Amino acid sequence: MIRVLLADDEELMRGGLRMMLQTQPDITVVGEASDGVRAVRSTAALAPDVVLMDVRMPVMDGVAATAEITARHPASRVLVLTTFELDEYVFAAVRAGACGFLLKRTPPETLVEGVRTIASGEGLLGPSVTRRLLAEFARTSPAPPDAGVRRRLERLTGREHEVLLLMARGLSNAEISVRLHVGEATTKTHVKRVLAKLGLRDRIQAVVFAFDHGLVRPGE
Repeated sequence: MIRVLLADDEELMRGGLRMMLQTQPDITVVGEASDGVRAVRSTAALAPDVVLMDVRMPVMDGVAATAEITARHPASRVLVLTTFELDEYVFAAVRAGACGFLLKRTPPETLVEGVRTIASGEGLLGPSVTRRLLAEFARTSPAPPDAGVRRRLERLTGREHEVLLLMARGLSNAEISVRLHVGEATTKTHVKRVLAKLGLRDRIQAVVFAFDHGLVRPGE
């Protein structure tokens, strides 16, 4: 069972999410939190697989709560769910360690699949959110790789470096397989090795890493 914690200051929203998720045979809601502080405490107490996190909450907002959870409880993965499709929230949530970002107007079936995707260890960004995230990267100046980053990159084989760049450009495993003329199982192995060698949690962190250090730029 995928154990989910709901963090949203609107009781009605939490109730709707609970009803929707509890109908799934492989998902159970283990707790609720009405603010960021309670979300952090509940994560520590309940060890959920996925935290569905609102952004705008009292006491501690969702971005700060996400940062606390990912730092203290990395096994609990955060899927940010919010009404607001604003650049600063998208960028801040990803920076804070969110594994995914969806809008509250997302269709129920997409949200349910999003929870499953996050629980499986993958990252998730909606298409419109991805476009805004890349636009944000386009406005920033990447820092050149320092000695530590260069050492991490040197651990990659030539093929793994190719896979990193293709991930950063938003290609799926299937698309990478076609581009490199290899099987999808081989691509999945390359992706896992890239993440392990660079010390990254998921594909979203790989995208941030690649853009942060100027390995790839928006529009390339």
